[in-house]
Amino acid sequence: MRRFSALATVATLTVALAAVAVPATAAPNGPKPPSPGGTETLAEHLVGPLTFDVTPNGTLYIGQDFVGLLTKVSGGVSETLATGPAIAAVSTLGDVVTWGEREGDMEQVSASRLMRRAADATVTSIDVLAWEQANNPDASAEYGFRDLSTDCLAQIPPFLLPFVGPHGGGIDTHVYGSLTLNDVTYVADAGANAVLAVDSAGNISTVAVLPSSSFVATDELAASSGLPECVVGHDFVTEPVPTDVELGTDGWLYVTSLPGGPEDASFGARGSVYRVNPTTGEVQLYASGFAGATGLAVAPNGTVFVAEMFGDRVSVITKRGEVSTFADLTSPADIEWQSGRLYVSTEVFGDGKVVSIGLR
Repeated sequence: MRRFSALATVATLTVALAAVAVPATAAPNGPKPPSPGGTETLAEHLVGPLTFDVTPNGTLYIGQDFVGLLTKVSGGVSETLATGPAIAAVSTLGDVVTWGEREGDMEQVSASRLMRRAADATVTSIDVLAWEQANNPDASAEYGFRDLSTDCLAQIPPFLLPFVGPHGGGIDTHVYGSLTLNDVTYVADAGANAVLAVDSAGNISTVAVLPSSSFVATDELAASSGLPECVVGHDFVTEPVPTDVELGTDGWLYVTSLPGGPEDASFGARGSVYRVNPTTGEVQLYASGFAGATGLAVAPNGTVFVAEMFGDRVSVITKRGEVSTFADLTSPADIEWQSGRLYVSTEVFGDGKVVSIGLR
């Protein structure tokens, strides 16, 4: 992964967090989407609860990414199950808890692991970085500015050229989202730009590489990123950033993805939800126009809910493909469906919490 966002300033992210682009609304003649009922706070004072899972009995397993904690919350009692760097991709199956760990920065990864904690508290580690180094599923992809002249490329600062010049998928992996089923864990790898499958023996394979997207460079973007004016007006192809994966009622995987580039008022909300066939690897765009699509949940009737971290809302996609706002929440990061309720981690850049929301 060589993210265009890695060369942007913190101010760019701040603008992104203020994005107000609104996805398409439901057609007036279609069935009404659900609306939120009562809200209950289940866990609070969390530091970066980017991913979590909830069991049928209401037990929460929360990855506090910013402090490297895997926390179990049951009956209001909190317990630390594991510590490690950048804990994310939390999922459960029975008494087995799965999560991801990543060491490194936005430019380079030094370790990436998928961790499993069995019912007897035995923990196993699967080296995802070693697999990425050997396989790199998007190595042949084409990212960056594709049509700049030699003179323009020469004007790009050397430290930025690996990120914005023509390049394929680099060696990177970030196990960000996961879904554990009976014999496989599906991984939304935000660094490898792919959906992976990890079997019970720890063998890894590529399910699908998500498609790239593009935007046209503006004067504002060039100025804020230290790029020469000659890039303005040219298409920049961004890497996809898978963030969550869930199983749909149709047997396909549903995957949220960030666009790997700006998501602010000038570029619009560019996050997407894809359908991925877990057998064939076929990828279909399901919905787009989300401001920071970092988590999703699928209800038993096929309705999809999307947490828009930069849009300060949870959106709902009906089975007809119509998108509307379900609830306004501050920086929601992950979302799960359990026993007729939605569970959302919110306020993840401040005093984070997990709430439960009823549906009408």
